[in-house]
Amino acid sequence: MKNCKIALFLVLTLSLATAGCVSSGKYQLKEQEATQLGSDLADLKQKHAALNKENDALKGEVAKLKGNVAGLEKDKAKLTQDNKELNDLLKAKSDTLSKNIAELRQKIADLEAENGRLKQEIANLQKVKEDEVKKVSKTLEEMTDKMKEQIAKGDLTIRELRGKLTVDMKAAVLFDLGKAEVKPEGIEVLNKMVDTFKGLQDKYIRIEGHTDNNPITGNLAKTYPTNWELSAARAINVTRYLQQQGVDPKILSAVGYGEYRPKPDADNATKEGQASNRRIEIILVNRDETAAATSAPQ
Repeated sequence: MKNCKIALFLVLTLSLATAGCVSSGKYQLKEQEATQLGSDLADLKQKHAALNKENDALKGEVAKLKGNVAGLEKDKAKLTQDNKELNDLLKAKSDTLSKNIAELRQKIADLEAENGRLKQEIANLQKVKEDEVKKVSKTLEEMTDKMKEQIAKGDLTIRELRGKLTVDMKAAVLFDLGKAEVKPEGIEVLNKMVDTFKGLQDKYIRIEGHTDNNPITGNLAKTYPTNWELSAARAINVTRYLQQQGVDPKILSAVGYGEYRPKPDADNATKEGQASNRRIEIILVNRDETAAATSAPQ
């Protein structure tokens, strides 16, 4: 019994000793695990702090990007509005340009039509002018042929310039010195012109009286105080005679220039120049030219 007790005691002691050894090992292991967990926890906290910091930075970037997006949206809206306004402006300008082009085309068409009309009018006028030149040339030939004796003597010249025919006669052919009545020899000269003048239908006949610059003196001054009166009286007497011979008075006119329209090549300082300036000019002009000059604004 005593041996059994001793054995039991030994068994229990051994069991307790064995139990004590096992508990101590587990504690160390747990303590190591706790240490490792603490270290892991510290790492996790550090990583968590780093992640929070990175997250805050990302939040800042996101906020910044959102601000940029808002600005871009605003710019987009402005560009859209600008684009609309530009399109409206371009459309308005396009409409205006189209209208202007249409108006210009119409003007061009009108101008082309007017140009065609003017060309036709020019052609017609050219034909009329050619016919007129032919008539003037014919009249010139007739007058030259009839007046060849006076032309040969140098008492009379006939010239034509731009459709205007001028018969230039020395006063001595028609008048005695200081007289205004046409002398018989002058009547003969005028008679050579009458038939030609009667046939004129589109001309006016202007009779011009001219003198030299010698003043009127003596008894003659009682009738003709100045060269004005003498030159006018001579022109009127020639005009009246032509009328009496049947020339249409509606195409006749008389004017006196006295000494104030000397010939460019005749100098009143010489006897020859004075003789040349004492003259009667019979000028044939187109009726339409005379009407245009009369109706022109002053």
